[in-house]
Amino acid sequence: PRRSRRRKSVAIAYESGQGDGTEQGTPEPQRPRWEPQDWRQQLERIREMRRSRDAPVDEMGVQKCYDSSAPPQIMRYQVLLSLMLSSQTKDQVTSAAMLRLRQHGLTVDSILQMDDATLGRIIYPVGFWRNKVKYIKQTTAILKEKYGGDIPRTVEELVQLPGVGPKMAHLAMNIAWDSVSGIAVDTHVHRITNRLKWVKKETRYPEETRVALEDWLPRDLWREINWLLVGFGQQTCLPVNPRCSECLNQDICPAAKRR
Repeated sequence: PRRSRRRKSVAIAYESGQGDGTEQGTPEPQRPRWEPQDWRQQLERIREMRRSRDAPVDEMGVQKCYDSSAPPQIMRYQVLLSLMLSSQTKDQVTSAAMLRLRQHGLTVDSILQMDDATLGRIIYPVGFWRNKVKYIKQTTAILKEKYGGDIPRTVEELVQLPGVGPKMAHLAMNIAWDSVSGIAVDTHVHRITNRLKWVKKETRYPEETRVALEDWLPRDLWREINWLLVGFGQQTCLPVNPRCSECLNQDICPAAKRR
C-alpha cells in the first residue's frame, strides 16, 4: 500500500507539471486526466437530439431577447437585463417581459427615469419580480455612474452587481462580449451533468458543478454546453419524469430509467 501511494503522488505531480520526473529516475507514463465514461458519445447523441433547435431556449432564450440592431452598449445592457429577469423564470415569460420593456425603450436612462411601480407592472410575472425591480434599478444606477452606461467586461465585476450571479456573468461575457470566461451552469446543466456522472462526485450547487466541469471538459466546448444542455433539459431530460424512453443515451446513461 505504501508503494502504491508513493507512485500515485509522483503521477499527480507529473500531471500537474510540478516536475519533469528526472529526480526519481524514469517516470511512469503520464496518466490521462479524469474523464467521465462515455462522455463523448453522450455529447454527440445530445447534439443529435438538439439538432432541430426547437426548445424554448432556442426560440426565446436570452440571445433572442435583445435588440440586435441597437448600438452595442445598449445591446449589452439589454443582454444583462434579460439575464437578470431570467432567474427562476421560464424563457417564455422572460421573453415577453423583455418585449414589453423594449416597447418602452429599454436603455439605462429610460430605466432610471421609470418609477418602480411601472417597472414592476412591465416585468410581472417574472419570478421574484419585486426583488428584480430593486436589483434592476440598483444595477442600472451603478452602470450609469461607474461604467458610463455600459456593462463590466469581467466576471469579477459583473457578480458584484446586485442581482447578478455567476451563471448570468458567464453568459453575459459570452453573449454581450463574445468572450468565453467559464461554463454557465444553471439548474438544467447542474441536473443533467450529475445524472450523466460528468462530475467525479455528486455536486449540490451549480457553482460546484461549474468548477467540476471546467476541470476536465475541453475549453472549446464551454460555449456550447449551456445552450446544448438547457434545451435538452427542457425537452427530454426533465427535472421530474425524464423522458428516458425517448433519449438516445438510454443505454449509456447512469440515471436512465430502463424498461
